[in-house]
Amino acid sequence: MADLEMQPITNVNLDGDGTTVVNSRNGSNNKSKLPLADATFYDHRIESGFHHSTRTCFLKVRSAMLHHEWHKAAQYMASYFQAIEDTNVSVAQQHIEIIWKTGTDILHHLPTTTMEHYNDFYEQMKLLGLNNYLLVSLEHSFHLMANGQIDKARHQLSMAETWRYGRLSESQSQRVKLVQAYRSLLDYFTWCDKRKNFSTQAALSTDEMAELDMEAVYKKSTVNLKEILKNPGVWDPFILCYIEMLEHYQQHEEISKVLEDYAYDESFPPNPNAHVYLYRHLKKRSAPEKKLRRVLKVLHDLVPSHELMLEYFTLLLRSEKEEDFRKALDVSLQMLDYACWKINLVAWKSLKAAINKLKKLNVDNWKDIVGDSMASRLDWWPAFHFTHFHAKEDLTTDPALLKVKAWVCRCLFPDKGYIVEWQALKKTPSPEKTPTEPLKRSLRVSRRRII
Repeated sequence: MADLEMQPITNVNLDGDGTTVVNSRNGSNNKSKLPLADATFYDHRIESGFHHSTRTCFLKVRSAMLHHEWHKAAQYMASYFQAIEDTNVSVAQQHIEIIWKTGTDILHHLPTTTMEHYNDFYEQMKLLGLNNYLLVSLEHSFHLMANGQIDKARHQLSMAETWRYGRLSESQSQRVKLVQAYRSLLDYFTWCDKRKNFSTQAALSTDEMAELDMEAVYKKSTVNLKEILKNPGVWDPFILCYIEMLEHYQQHEEISKVLEDYAYDESFPPNPNAHVYLYRHLKKRSAPEKKLRRVLKVLHDLVPSHELMLEYFTLLLRSEKEEDFRKALDVSLQMLDYACWKINLVAWKSLKAAINKLKKLNVDNWKDIVGDSMASRLDWWPAFHFTHFHAKEDLTTDPALLKVKAWVCRCLFPDKGYIVEWQALKKTPSPEKTPTEPLKRSLRVSRRRII
């Protein structure tokens, strides 16, 4: 056994009983009781000529596109159409999507492409890819809209809106709703054109037929948009169009309801724009400040650096409540946490105003209130706002900003080595002393000459 163990193993095979047979050089066989590991899987599939030519053609298309050889890519793409004849349905569907997306890209880059080429290609893609019929119709309509053919784009969306294929799935239902939304958007454009013509040609409301025609388009568009906005999602472009039409007909209560549902419905994803739209509408309608603060509070939770936070700060200072003053302090501090507000004079003045309000209201413990809000900023705010570099930049760009920041620094970081405004201004001559400088220099020169 010792001699056998020292000899190299020349072959390992499997005996009939499933045990490992070790063949040595002298021809003796010894059965091992150790189990044999599972055999490694090998893919023995052989690529047919059809698949080989398809794959080669696709590589040619990709290479031509990478080198911006669009005419050559179009020629190879014409041959790549044979891939849709694959007997595997799922593989054929993948090839159809590749032809759709790659072919569209090639058409965009070919200088000789016309609208007829686009229309023929999209119609062919609709017939080949039935599962993508709605998406292809949407893309086709977008291309028509980009080229100013609004009526043809509306016709494409109208046909896609009534199209059905097989059993209506969840994804297909969502795509139909998207088609309906864009078709309603085109109706809105038609309504805008009619409103413009009505305001110029029938300013005195003498043309009743034009007014009725415009109102019919309005009803057709708003009915679909109202149904679309009931589905959870981000519908910002569509809701703006809907609100504009409602405002024209002075449907203010309906606007408030639609915007509140869009902003506060929990089934909808968080959307800061929804609260912005609601706030602007309420402000235009002179809503109570308490209601405005409630809207901006939600917006502050979503985007603390939003530009409307300055208005939120102003509303909080008007309330004359200590709780709102503390909230105003936090709002101003959180704005200055972001680089976009670092050199904004209004933001720094807001912070100064918040500290002064707390000083007047709480003469004794205002430092504790400010210290609690600054607890998480003590280790990084000095380097973020109060350095020698910041002082020099503020002095050259906006000296008023330097003064406000110096005041804030003395309140927040009294023991920090910030180059305050008097040290920076000390190096520059004041306007009052400037005229006397030439006189002093002439006196020094005259004294040296006398000596």
